[in-house]
Amino acid sequence: MTNVTLAALLMVTIIVVTLSLGFPIGLSIGLGATAAIIAILPFSQAMTTASQRFFTGANSFSLVAIPFFILAGNIMNSGGIAKRLIDAARLLTHRLSGDLAHTNIVANMLFGAVSGSGVAAASAMGSILGPMEKEEGYADDFSAAANIASGPTGMMIPPSNIMIVYATVAGSVSIAALFMAGYIPGILWGIGCMMLAGFTARKLGYKSEGSYSFKESLVILWKAIPSLLLIVIVIGGILKGVFTASEGSAIAVVYALLLSLIYRSISLKDLPKIILASAKTTAVVEFLVCVSGIMAWVMSFTKMPQIIANALLSLGSSPIVILLIINVVLLIVGTFMDPTPAVLIFTPIFLPICASFGMHPVHFGLMMVMNLCVGTITPPVGAILFAGCKIADVKIEFVIKRLLPYFAVVIVALLLVTFIPALSLAIPKSLNLITLPKDYNMFFIVQ
Repeated sequence: MTNVTLAALLMVTIIVVTLSLGFPIGLSIGLGATAAIIAILPFSQAMTTASQRFFTGANSFSLVAIPFFILAGNIMNSGGIAKRLIDAARLLTHRLSGDLAHTNIVANMLFGAVSGSGVAAASAMGSILGPMEKEEGYADDFSAAANIASGPTGMMIPPSNIMIVYATVAGSVSIAALFMAGYIPGILWGIGCMMLAGFTARKLGYKSEGSYSFKESLVILWKAIPSLLLIVIVIGGILKGVFTASEGSAIAVVYALLLSLIYRSISLKDLPKIILASAKTTAVVEFLVCVSGIMAWVMSFTKMPQIIANALLSLGSSPIVILLIINVVLLIVGTFMDPTPAVLIFTPIFLPICASFGMHPVHFGLMMVMNLCVGTITPPVGAILFAGCKIADVKIEFVIKRLLPYFAVVIVALLLVTFIPALSLAIPKSLNLITLPKDYNMFFIVQ
C-alpha cells in the first residue's frame, strides 16, 4: 500500500472518528485533510499547501452571494414579510380541505424562495400558522408534519445558497441555470406534499374554513406584491444580465431592509442583532468551504474520485443502477450531514461519474440538492425537523409517524427528477442558459 493510499485512508479515518466523537464537521474535515497532507509532504511544505488551499477554497466571487442572501433572509424573517406571504398563500388555498395545511405548504414555497432558507421558512410559518391551525382543531402532529415536509422546497426554488455552493465546487456551472432548474423540482415537491395533506385532511375531517370577497382578495394581493417582487427583481435581474448573482444578493438585502422599515416591523436598532446572527451563519458556511479546499487537494492528489468511480462502475455499467446507488448514498449521507459539507465532499466524487454517461451537471446538481434536502427533515441531524418540532412543541417520535407518507411522496418526486432530465433542464434550456446536444433525451436519462 503506497503512502498516497495511506494518506487517503488516514483522512477518511480521522473524519469518521472525529465526527463520531461529536466534533464540528468543519473541524473534522480540516483535521483529516491536513493530517493527510502531512503524511504526503514534508511538514513545512504541507503547512504551506494546506494554508494556500484553505484560502483558495473561499476565493470565489460567487460565494459573496451567500452572506448577503443569509442576511436578506434574516431581515425578512424579522420584517413582517412572512405574514403577507401567508395571507397570499391562503387566498390560493382557502377552498381546499385542510386549507391551513395547504396554506402552510404554499407559504413555505414562497417564503423559502425569497429567503433561501428552509429552516427560516418552517420556523416563520410554523410560529404564525401553528396557533391558527390549533384553534381550528388541527392535530399538532398533522400541522407540524405538513410544515416540516414542505420546508425544504425553499432550498430548491431560487435563490438558493446550496446551489451557489454546488456551482462553486462543480466548476463551470451557471448559477442562473441552476436557479431556473430548481423551479420544477421545488414545485413538484410542494405539490406532492399538498396532495398528501389534502388526502389526510379529508380522512381526518378537516374542511375548508375561509372565504374572501373580491375586495379582500385585492387587498391581500396588493399587500403581498412588494414581497413577491423581490423574487422578480433578483431572478429577473440575473437572467437579464443586469447584475450577477452576487450583486443580486446585495440588492436583495437593500430591498428587504427598505420593505421591512416601511412595514415598521423592524427598526434600525434591530439591525446589529440581525447582522450578528447572519455573520455567525456565514462564518460556518465559509469555514466549511475553506477546509473543503484542503480536502479537495488531497482527493485530487490521491485520486480518490477515480478510485470510487471505478468501484461504482464495477457494479454495473447501467446509468440506472449507478444513479440508484448514488441516490441511496446521498440519502444516507443527508441524514447525518448538513447539505453544504455534503455538497463540498461528494460533488467531486459523483459528478465525474455521472458526466461519464452524459448527465448534465445542472441536472446532477438538482438531483444532489434534492437528495440532501430530504436529510434536513430526517433524524438524527435534520435541521428543519428539529426546528419544526420545536416551534410546534411536538415530540419528534410523534411527528415521524406522520412524516413517513411524506417521505414516500418525496422519494417518488426525487426519482422523477433523477430519471427525467426535462424536469430540471427544460426551463434553463428554454432560456438559453444551457446548451444540449440535438439528440439529448430530455425524457429519460439513458440515451
